[in-house]
Amino acid sequence: MAHNVTVGIDGSAPSAAAAEWAAREARRRGLPLRMIHVAGTEADALERDLGGGTALPGRVADLCDGIAAALPDLEVTCEVQPGHPAYTLAAASGRADLLVLGSRGLGGFTGLLVGSVGLRTAARSQCPVVLVRAAAGPADRMPGDTRVGDVVVGVESDQPFDEVLEFAFRQAADLGAGLRAVESRTTSHDTYATRAPVEQADIREAMAAAEQLRLEDALARWREKYPQVRAEAEVCPWSAGRALVEASHGACLVVLGRRAAKHPPVGPHLGPVVQSVLHHAHAPVAVVPHD
Repeated sequence: MAHNVTVGIDGSAPSAAAAEWAAREARRRGLPLRMIHVAGTEADALERDLGGGTALPGRVADLCDGIAAALPDLEVTCEVQPGHPAYTLAAASGRADLLVLGSRGLGGFTGLLVGSVGLRTAARSQCPVVLVRAAAGPADRMPGDTRVGDVVVGVESDQPFDEVLEFAFRQAADLGAGLRAVESRTTSHDTYATRAPVEQADIREAMAAAEQLRLEDALARWREKYPQVRAEAEVCPWSAGRALVEASHGACLVVLGRRAAKHPPVGPHLGPVVQSVLHHAHAPVAVVPHD
């Protein structure tokens, strides 16, 4: 497998933000940056009509040149490939360590933060995918504040997937960031309906303590492997989507898992939690395939 960070670009503001994020990540990892523009969109046709030719469209060429000029020590390649953006980029992920996309653009719908291309690509990618908004930095960071936000990772403590936790802890370690492991545990009020109010409170407290211990246990070996990472375990009474979106405020990255079935019955898809976070998160979101 060729080791690189691959980014899909189309000349839009989100794809420019994705390219800048990917370039910094590639330099940090010591890997080449592969920039791919998938030809065939309506914008490409318009640019050809205006004299852009069949090579890199002007807006895309400018982006490639800008990245190369800003990071002269980074190996950068920029190429045009034909086809459908989602399938072409998903195929390219088979030769990448990481695939990066803008969270709008690449043919997506303007009514959503993540377009159909981003969702389809994330559902089919063979490597972790990071989707980056045009405003990629935490909005509540004060000018001059250089602190790195936490890496937030969604966890199911009864089945903590190694690929997801390994990616999250490694990113936190490499960035010098803290890590927040967030789990959603919601219980229906009907569970306690026959109990007295005081007894209900005692049961809730006991269950919350047990859930917290289970999450701490799921993180134990990763804390041992990455002792430099300050890792916090947080069990939230909200839905998983809401808990992770709330946690994304000020975060540098949100990490989620996706089941990577080789032969899914209907086709690759993302679950409702992943889709909710991709649409509403306030930080870049990584979707990590796992067995």
